[in-house]
Amino acid sequence: MQCLYCNYPDVRKNGKRRGKQNYICVNCDRQFIDVYNPPKGYSDEVKQECLKLYVNGMGFRAIERSTGVHHTTIIYWVKQIGQQLPDAPQEDEIPEVGELDELETFVGSKKNKIWLWTAVNHFREGVLAWVLGDHSAETFQPLWEIVCCWQCYFYVTDGWKVYPSFIDSGDHIVSKTYMTRVEGENTRLRHYLARLQTLLTSLPLRYRKTLCYSKSVDMLKHSIRLLLHYLKYREIPVFN
Repeated sequence: MQCLYCNYPDVRKNGKRRGKQNYICVNCDRQFIDVYNPPKGYSDEVKQECLKLYVNGMGFRAIERSTGVHHTTIIYWVKQIGQQLPDAPQEDEIPEVGELDELETFVGSKKNKIWLWTAVNHFREGVLAWVLGDHSAETFQPLWEIVCCWQCYFYVTDGWKVYPSFIDSGDHIVSKTYMTRVEGENTRLRHYLARLQTLLTSLPLRYRKTLCYSKSVDMLKHSIRLLLHYLKYREIPVFN
């Protein structure tokens, strides 16, 4: 047998590695085993199945128990796809009436609250734009820069104090009654994404006991992009 690295003909046995004979080269001192297994990988079908379970309410470890695919592999796939998807699928129709709302969750710990601000078309389903951050005007600013370009006849919101500083009073409707579309979309996000299923709607507001929550803002963003793509097209994209 010769060395796999320098082709030197003199190699010696050097114990076992993962149950297989390990060798060391007398010339270059590099170690190797005589038989290498081909690299393992998963088919696109397996990736899509795991990710479809993820955007249908299952957590990473639950998917691992169900499919046998390690949860860190699934996390990698979500990051891989989320980095390549746009924030929201492209829509050709410009809304005549826009609705805006905030969805509260947390990242890392319950003390670290974060809000998902969403914007929708009053007459069509689907989230058109969103932003993550605190409950301040600074967070809402980049979302408004997108929404104001729609030049809607009206913008419907709740009574949160941030909105009047951006929306003209003549174009602003403050009413929970007319926010059924955006509240429905936020409910869908909670229903389909396990990491958002963290709040009870009853008052006083209490957090559910759950292990499915976001450890980082980036991971939450990747997950939202993937979910919005799935809700729009009902398919999971696969990128190499």
